[in-house]
Amino acid sequence: MTDTELQEFTASVRALLVKHADSAAVRAGARTELGYDTALWRRLCEQIGVAALAIPEEYGGIGASLVESCLAVEELGRVLADVPLLGSAILGAQALLLSGDEQACARLLPEVAEGTRVLAVCWADEHGWDGYGVTETAGILSGTAYFVLHGAHAGTLIVVTPTGLFEVDPATVTRRTVATMDPTRALAEVTFDATPARRLGTADPAPVIARLRHIAWAALVAEQVGAAQRCLDMTVEYTKSRVQFGRPIGSFQALKHRMADMYVLVESAKSAAQSAIRAVADNAASAEEDVWVARVHCDTALSTIAAETLQLHGGIAITWEHDAHLFFKRAHGDGQLFGTPRRPILAAT
Repeated sequence: MTDTELQEFTASVRALLVKHADSAAVRAGARTELGYDTALWRRLCEQIGVAALAIPEEYGGIGASLVESCLAVEELGRVLADVPLLGSAILGAQALLLSGDEQACARLLPEVAEGTRVLAVCWADEHGWDGYGVTETAGILSGTAYFVLHGAHAGTLIVVTPTGLFEVDPATVTRRTVATMDPTRALAEVTFDATPARRLGTADPAPVIARLRHIAWAALVAEQVGAAQRCLDMTVEYTKSRVQFGRPIGSFQALKHRMADMYVLVESAKSAAQSAIRAVADNAASAEEDVWVARVHCDTALSTIAAETLQLHGGIAITWEHDAHLFFKRAHGDGQLFGTPRRPILAAT
C-alpha cells in the first residue's frame, strides 16, 4: 500500500473501533467466555479484512504485509480489544507460513483469513518465552505451554518446540483459562500428555523460531504504541477539563513538562516501532537489531506513560470505572509477552 492508502486503512479501522469498541463494549467482551467481543471480530474481518491482511492470496488472504497487520494491531492497542488478530491471524498464521507446510497452509489459512478459525501458538514455559513448555519425541508431545493467547478456545493449536513446529487437535489436550493481572487479555495453559502431533514442514527450526519471535515483537511494539498514544490523549483531555485552584490543571507548568515528556516518548516509540516493523516485514539484514531496539524502547515508553497517566489523573485513575488502570496493567503484561529483550534470545537447540 502507498502511504495514502495506509492512512485511509488506519482511518477505517479506527472509525470501526470508535463505533463498536468503546470502553463498555471492550469490558463486556472481556467478561465473556471467549474473552473478547465476537461481533467486533466479525465486523473487523468482514468489513475490513484484518485477519486476511498478511495471508497470501493463494490461501484466501489479501496478500498485504506485516505493516498493514501491525497498523490494525496498533489501533486495537488504543482500545485494548483482545480479538484474535495478534495471537491467531499474525502469530499463528505466520508460524504456519514459516513452516513451509503448504498442505497445512491450504487447509487452515483460508478459515483464519475469514476469521472463522482461531489459531493458538503454544510456546512458553512457566517462566516465559525464553524457554519451551513442550518437548517432542518421535512425534509425541509432552509438557505444558503457558500464557497461550486464546488457548482455551482456539480451533487449532500450533506448538513451538526446540525441534520444530507441530499441529495439534485441541481435543487431545487439557486446556485451562488462567486468571491474569490484565483482565482484557485472555491467556490459557495447555497441557500435553503423550499427545500425538503432526509436524509442520521440515525446515531447520532455529531460523524459523527466531523469525517468529521477531514477528511477534514487531506486532507487540505496534500494540504498545497504540496504547501509549491513547494514554497520552486521555491525560491531555483530562488535564484540560480538571479544574483546581480556579484553573485547568493542564495549565500548570509542572504538568506541562510531564506531558511534554510523555509526548516525546510516544513519538520516539512510533519511530522505533515503524522502523522495526518495516525491517521485519522486509526481512532486512537489520531486522533483528531494529526489533530488539524497538522492543526495549516501546516497553519502557508504555510503562512510563501508563504510570504517568495514573499520576496525572489523580485518584480517579485507580478506580475500576476508569480505563487508566487497564492500560497500566496491559503495559506490565506486554513487558513480558513473547520474551524479554533484555535477556539473550533463546537458541532453538
